[in-house]
Amino acid sequence: MSFDNDCFYCVKDKRLTDIMIEICKLGSSTLYLFKEQTYKGRCVVAYNDHKSEIFELNDEERSLFMKDVARAAGALNKAFSPDKMNYGAYADTMTHLHFHLVPKYKDGPTWGGTFEMSPKNKVLLKDEEYKQLIDKIKENL
Repeated sequence: MSFDNDCFYCVKDKRLTDIMIEICKLGSSTLYLFKEQTYKGRCVVAYNDHKSEIFELNDEERSLFMKDVARAAGALNKAFSPDKMNYGAYADTMTHLHFHLVPKYKDGPTWGGTFEMSPKNKVLLKDEEYKQLIDKIKENL
């Protein structure tokens, strides 16, 4: 298994826990809830091994990873009934394979456009509110 000491997805240190909460392990990845919740239910699916690009995965690994992405997206869809799910795989400086899953709502921010990675007016929740979101996601996995 590949590991990068400079990668917060590998190290799982404060850089990660300051911005995300682990929801659960999936088949080949880990599902995280973003603490910033401008887009209700926003999550990340991060591959468990340190890979930078999806083409670095063999067919079986890629299939398992995309199965995790689809499973998590389906759970978010059931839990929050968004009008559309946005998928983002942006990683110029973060060299760990991960997908952003961003539920979008017609009456919500940036409808019809690309979701904001770091919205100016951050929506942060109380611990109990994060727990409620996580429980709802887990119920639908």
